[in-house]
Amino acid sequence: MILEICAANYQSAINAQKAGAHRIELCSELAVGGITPSFGLLKKVIADLSIPVMVLIRPRSGDFMYSKAEFEIMKQNIQLCKELGAAGIVSGVLTSDFKVDIKRTSELIELSRPLPFTFHRAFDHVENPQQALIDLINLGAHRILSSGQQASAFEGISLLMELQQQAGDELIIMPGGGINASNSDAFAKANFKEIHASATAICEQTSEEKVPMNTPKFLQENIEITSNIESIKAILNRITHEI
Repeated sequence: MILEICAANYQSAINAQKAGAHRIELCSELAVGGITPSFGLLKKVIADLSIPVMVLIRPRSGDFMYSKAEFEIMKQNIQLCKELGAAGIVSGVLTSDFKVDIKRTSELIELSRPLPFTFHRAFDHVENPQQALIDLINLGAHRILSSGQQASAFEGISLLMELQQQAGDELIIMPGGGINASNSDAFAKANFKEIHASATAICEQTSEEKVPMNTPKFLQENIEITSNIESIKAILNRITHEI
């Protein structure tokens, strides 16, 4: 089983590699669900890591329906990722009635080639996940990242298993959302090929003079969220023993 770590900063990416993760999904701002990482972070991580770096292409937080300008930004960022040597693209677009936006998602997939394309957790908002799966197979997506339309992948494992059976060998269903050492073995037992986790820990920051930047809804100002080496190793240990 492949363990993909969602890394939202440089240290998380380094920790993922040190711990033995198979690849990362690079993003920024986990507190708002992740957005596209900066050029500097992207370039540095791809240069310093030997494991594959998938890149999240999401221009802002909020919904997954984008303006023309936002969509052009997404396409430019995909091209930049290809030029820098990213291993894959993670993105997706929905319509206003919560279906896969066939036209725009197709454009993103075609532009990403030959890199593999993961349709991200926008999938958890679609009205009909079975039809959305068919659409994404037809479009040529390589995998779907999903929590099974529940708060966590463990809660949504029934739908994830149903989608995995429906997909067969046409597309990979990658459970993600709340996966940790205590529940990761359930996904190994269910024969999923890949899982996605952030394996984060809270690091206290010592500086007393900080200009508030994060809304209190998401984070306190004196903490940093970083993927933790021991947490990653614990997940790897559990899934390895279940294979």
